[in-house]
Amino acid sequence: MAAVEGSPESSSWYDRAAPGLRQQLTRKQWRNQQKNKRRQKNKFKASNGQPLASSEAEEPPDDQGSLTPDTEAPSRQTPSLRQRLESRLDAARFRYINQLLYTHSSQEAAQLFQEDPEALAVYHRGFALQAARWPERPVEHFVHYLRRRPASLVVADFGCGDCTLARSLPNRVHCFDLAALDPRVTVCDMAQVPLEDASVDVAVFCLALMGTNLHEILQEAHRVLRAGGTLLVAEVASRFADLRAFLGALARLGFRLISKDVSGSHFYSFELRKTERAAKAAEEPRGLALRPCLYKRR
Repeated sequence: MAAVEGSPESSSWYDRAAPGLRQQLTRKQWRNQQKNKRRQKNKFKASNGQPLASSEAEEPPDDQGSLTPDTEAPSRQTPSLRQRLESRLDAARFRYINQLLYTHSSQEAAQLFQEDPEALAVYHRGFALQAARWPERPVEHFVHYLRRRPASLVVADFGCGDCTLARSLPNRVHCFDLAALDPRVTVCDMAQVPLEDASVDVAVFCLALMGTNLHEILQEAHRVLRAGGTLLVAEVASRFADLRAFLGALARLGFRLISKDVSGSHFYSFELRKTERAAKAAEEPRGLALRPCLYKRR
């Protein structure tokens, strides 16, 4: 008859190893006693110059010998305190500059970067960190669009940043921004670009409709475009409080909608055509205003 576990007939390694202790100690007490003995032995080794064993070292490694989630690879270098502080300072400066660009006129923004040329580099470093989290880059869509058009078309890139369009296209691309990150950039106010009337075929604003004087900036784009020229706009979707009113305001400024893509979760894009009729508005047409794109502190 087979012995039942826990019955007098049952036998285990504990029974065989310490039959005398079984009557005095429970199994748990005996195990604790053995553990205390091992600890005393480790302490003795440490006092003689041997390394003290840690509780983590007693854990068995996984099958692959990989690091546990709480263990960092030896080659990985953690940022120094100074690097972390500089990173936080850059992030704070980026948010401050970004807010200024959306809540001041283009003339005031141009003056800001004239007084502090390093500000644009700080801004674009912060912008690049934000863009790395995006599911897509709107400028790439414009690159693909223009590659399907004749290379003879002349392009004006308002708020060009790192000149992605100029670097990616065979076309002649005029690059304008408030400060130069690239030798191709012409530094100027976006409402006063150094181009002749009706001298370009395509005007591009890729996440660049910033400032409180959008009507002046878009009137400038209308001025430099040839009759029938194309206006390409990409903006953050959350900036549009009333999309129909925005497109109506663009129509009053002389731009007729050709196509739009508002299916994206992050960005909307538009293709518009310059018309002959354009209102020279002293004030911003109703509906043109966009919400500022402000970044929260993380």
